[in-house]
Amino acid sequence: MRPTHIIFLILPHVHLLDLAGPDQVFFEAKDFGANIDISYCSFTDDVQTSAHLPFGKMQHFSAIEPQDGDYVIVPGADIHYLTSREFMGQKPLFRWVQEAYSRGARICSVCTGAFFLGEAGLLEGRECTTHWKRVHELQARYLSAKVQENVLFTEDERILTSAGVASGIDLALHILGNLTDDYFSFQVARELVVYTRRPAQQSQQSVFLSYRNHIHSGIHNVQDWIQDNIRTKATLEDLSEIACMSTRNLTRIFKKETGITINDYITLLRKERIQKLLKNPDITKAQIAQECGLQSERQVARLMEQ
Repeated sequence: MRPTHIIFLILPHVHLLDLAGPDQVFFEAKDFGANIDISYCSFTDDVQTSAHLPFGKMQHFSAIEPQDGDYVIVPGADIHYLTSREFMGQKPLFRWVQEAYSRGARICSVCTGAFFLGEAGLLEGRECTTHWKRVHELQARYLSAKVQENVLFTEDERILTSAGVASGIDLALHILGNLTDDYFSFQVARELVVYTRRPAQQSQQSVFLSYRNHIHSGIHNVQDWIQDNIRTKATLEDLSEIACMSTRNLTRIFKKETGITINDYITLLRKERIQKLLKNPDITKAQIAQECGLQSERQVARLMEQ
């Protein structure tokens, strides 16, 4: 299968974290075995960050032809540059991203990168967002865009925009979850020490990424072990050993840090795993039970009724 191509379009005066956060997500994902390739391009050899950190020579955007299913990501850059006559004159660059979209690529922006998408005509009639300081400016400049306030990221007809800075990581993890699954995305988030993946709005998060908004390393270790070994029945003593605390302390601290009991947490993990496995027509209910550490199909049915 052809790898999904993740293409970072790096503009002059780019904000470093808008680039580095999402880039690190995909770098770690590739290290975990994700079937992706990562490329970087620009329209000039003279690229520096907004803090004047210079880049080496990058390939010209015209050397890359994004295809159906690929992602073009535009990190934010200095707003004064993005709205300057100098930048607005880069017509071949705007045509390139329009053609990439017409071929089926997904076009994404971080922070003020949304202004680039707006200038390319890709925000017309679509939900989008940008950094909270620039939301009203984006709406005033592109009147047909449906600019959203107080959201981390949006997705509308293969156009994805994020609010900026750290929310670019949330967007990248969202993209990764779509390319793989929530558990793979969780593994990458864990590698980045981003235990809680924030949702775009108020939609429900995956249980793999919920109940992690704490900094207790012992409880994180227990959660990690349970998620990695959902097929295995562990005793409270086993989990206490992993957490390096007594069984009494584990039950008390787990509930304090996560808001739910260990048994409730295991149940939620099993239910999510069952829901995913049920989408596979080639797996039997008995196999699903085995995959989730249950004894029978009846247990699977009973669990899903709860």
